[in-house]
Amino acid sequence: MMLALSPRPVDEPTVLMLQASPIAVACGFPSPAQDYYDGPIDLTEMLVDDQEATFIVRASGHSMTEAGISDGDELLVDRSKRPRDGDVVVAVLDGQLTIKRLQISAGRVTLKSESAEHPDVAVPELSELVIWGVATFSIHHLRRP
Repeated sequence: MMLALSPRPVDEPTVLMLQASPIAVACGFPSPAQDYYDGPIDLTEMLVDDQEATFIVRASGHSMTEAGISDGDELLVDRSKRPRDGDVVVAVLDGQLTIKRLQISAGRVTLKSESAEHPDVAVPELSELVIWGVATFSIHHLRRP
């Protein structure tokens, strides 16, 4: 999975007239007794820990579909977070950008695909690997423009 667009910073807060805090919404028959709040919310406040270190990138390809990341989805990527085993990361391996799940085991690093059709990448010792950032959220499009 490669990046299709240059990352762009999360700059101004996005304010929408939605729920003030996330609520659970049933996918079945809606309850007419449900209380709704229609005040403004700030998505940046809800989703971003470090605004200056957070970028939006667009995923391209199908190697991360089992992680819930589809072709064309946008990812919030935080460059201030220290990558941990199991994180979905934007990695630069020998100059090539990719989105993969980071696996660190017994001193070895593997960039794991989340699709049986795409191979994992065992990072060779002499390769240059830079973790560009840690993906914190995926924005999955239900309606394409």
